[in-house]
Amino acid sequence: MQKIFNSTSIDNCAFTVVDVETTGLSARNERIIEIALVRVENLKIVDKFSTLINPQRSIPSFISMFTGITNSDVKNAPLFHQVFPKLLEQTENTVLCGHNLQFDLSFLRNEVQLLGDDFNPAHTLCTLKLARKLFPNLKSRSLGPLSYHLNIKAKNSHRALGDAETTAKVLIKLIRHLKENENINTLDELLAYQSGMKTFQSLKIKKELQNDFYELPNAPGIYYFLNSKNEIIYIGKAKSLRDRVKSYFSPNADSRVRRIIRQAKRLHHVITNSELTALLAEAESIKVKNPKHNKMLKGYGNKYFIKVLKTKSAPHLDITNKFEFDGCDYFGLYHSKRDAQKIVEFINKTFAIRECDDKEYLKSRPCFLFDIQRCTAPCLGMELNISKHNAEIEEVYRFLNGENQNAMNRLLKKMKYFAANQMYEKAAEIKKLIDSLMDEIHKSSLLSEPINKAKVLVEIISPMGNDYLVLYDGKVFIKGYLYDNKNKFEEILDDYYSGTIHSEIIPSDEDLEKLKIVLQWLIKNRNRVKVFYLKDFTSKQELLNKLNNNDSAEKIIDNSRNEPIYDFNI
Repeated sequence: MQKIFNSTSIDNCAFTVVDVETTGLSARNERIIEIALVRVENLKIVDKFSTLINPQRSIPSFISMFTGITNSDVKNAPLFHQVFPKLLEQTENTVLCGHNLQFDLSFLRNEVQLLGDDFNPAHTLCTLKLARKLFPNLKSRSLGPLSYHLNIKAKNSHRALGDAETTAKVLIKLIRHLKENENINTLDELLAYQSGMKTFQSLKIKKELQNDFYELPNAPGIYYFLNSKNEIIYIGKAKSLRDRVKSYFSPNADSRVRRIIRQAKRLHHVITNSELTALLAEAESIKVKNPKHNKMLKGYGNKYFIKVLKTKSAPHLDITNKFEFDGCDYFGLYHSKRDAQKIVEFINKTFAIRECDDKEYLKSRPCFLFDIQRCTAPCLGMELNISKHNAEIEEVYRFLNGENQNAMNRLLKKMKYFAANQMYEKAAEIKKLIDSLMDEIHKSSLLSEPINKAKVLVEIISPMGNDYLVLYDGKVFIKGYLYDNKNKFEEILDDYYSGTIHSEIIPSDEDLEKLKIVLQWLIKNRNRVKVFYLKDFTSKQELLNKLNNNDSAEKIIDNSRNEPIYDFNI
């Protein structure tokens, strides 16, 4: 089968209908236990494939009752990674279909992401969406009632192959109905009908713009709309260029988008390896080109760091959205000031460090926090007090770097103490503090070094090709970056291992904005990120060898932190 295009006749398209059975309803938390693929060509079923999959976890009893699939059935079944090549082979150059396809697709994407890859079919078609438009008065469009309405006999329901075969038969009937009654004959028209889009013809889209749209890949990158004078009028970024730009041709698009389409004659694009490099390229392209239809980019100035004020004799914490080379250390990034405040509050209740401002500190007399053992009173100026305070600050650093077991142990001891002394409200408060903040700590702990001192190479796993970034003292260097004409990525690595980096590396405001974009994306997508600390390698070549030989044993960020052990016997 040759590669299909949107203008391809439906009769010449191949469709792959997919159905999965799972351990539950949440793609993020549950796993696939069975998959089936049914291939349709010339509106006929021509091939079938199905297999059980070992989910590497127990199947809930209610799922077994619903599907008939038991733990013993999947014990010797293949793992998903063994089935993945077959999935790619069966779906290549076809339109992926399903009934409520988003459900099946979300599970497939999650399974593939766990393998460090992506699954983004070029074309998708959902029979449930088609049925909603074709039969708006039908009481239920779920697979059983819909197949009954279409006089299709459903066999072996709630098993992947049975449901996939039924869906394939539904698909064939729906397409035939659309051809006969709606004059829909091409894949472009079929996909437009599904999404509620008007066709290019009805929208009076310029022919050149149509052709440019057909060339868009299902890949991350940035896109440029140009007018008849070849001037760039709008720049955008996308995780999937095709899916993002398709939304511009929706009849529900806002007035600004419709204005762009009316003025646009051509559409250019640049593919990037990952969504992150698309984000960075978009931000810089808008600054360089200044297109008239681009509004201000989303501000990253409202993202915050926890700042350790080391310039004082007794360091303490502050919250800031600025990043400076002022002798202090910075940790984060946090999405809101409130998120950062929650972490600081947690630290203050866990570690005995000063919380007072400089004016109070200079009075050189302990406050009530010393009386309740929340501070070591370094304000007294006594060497023992200052030494204890510095030891507490070191524990704070370990906590902010992700080593949170000691902090959890401290709180558990407090909770046990309060409970043993029948101070149940205080014990409950500590328990609530532990539970409510663990998620935020995990999301924000990315590096085991302060951001301003971090010297790391970050690898981003992407099916288009991995991205590589160096974070160095607050600056970001990207391998193969669109705006890196001087190859600064290679230069910074060479300089680091030769010891020739100079002091003019101080970050600018633009560097800070780029750093915030990078940190926000990395924290959100940590399961696709690997971090290599430059200090762990004696040479650039040793680092590159590690990257080239990197395998599944290498720790991924999302799994590199050991969760605290709630040891109630402490």
